[in-house]
Amino acid sequence: MSFIRSAVLYTALALGANFVAAADIATLEAMREGSIKKLNFHSTPAEVPPAELLDMAEGIHSLDAFHGKYVVLNFWATWCAPCRKEMPGLEALQEELGGDDFDVVAIATGRNPVPAINKFFESIEVDDIVTLRDPKQQFARQMRVLGLPMTMILDREGREIARLQGDAEWDSESAKAILNTLIAGES
Repeated sequence: MSFIRSAVLYTALALGANFVAAADIATLEAMREGSIKKLNFHSTPAEVPPAELLDMAEGIHSLDAFHGKYVVLNFWATWCAPCRKEMPGLEALQEELGGDDFDVVAIATGRNPVPAINKFFESIEVDDIVTLRDPKQQFARQMRVLGLPMTMILDREGREIARLQGDAEWDSESAKAILNTLIAGES
């Protein structure tokens, strides 16, 4: 009988936890305005595959370095006009929220030579975003990136919790409210 009571209690707690998560998603979705309306939250976090990404000096990195932080992970390319449009907003977001709990990570996917990346950032006056490269698009394919820009939000465990296809105003009040809510642990 004690086993049955424990099983019922465990099930009730699990259902309650799922209900809270659904309520949190609804709260976050209600915060979406403007271009951030395209941000889709997942009902359950999705695992992110391991990645070997390159920095500008050919050093190998993984996303493990960001474990414990929320991350806005942006896939982009130097030839992508919408990427050029949204990158200053991503930098503004990094400047305002970046630190121990949050980072913006930009991944140049495909053929983006380092000189072209440097020229891209110089032309739009962006210099404060962690930039990594996925030259063979291996990680982009694993992450099901079908178009650029593609931006995901990763939770503190490095799991994908939301995704947005296309450019967005990441420095908008809507985006900052959502991210501040996540960072504060209110959802």
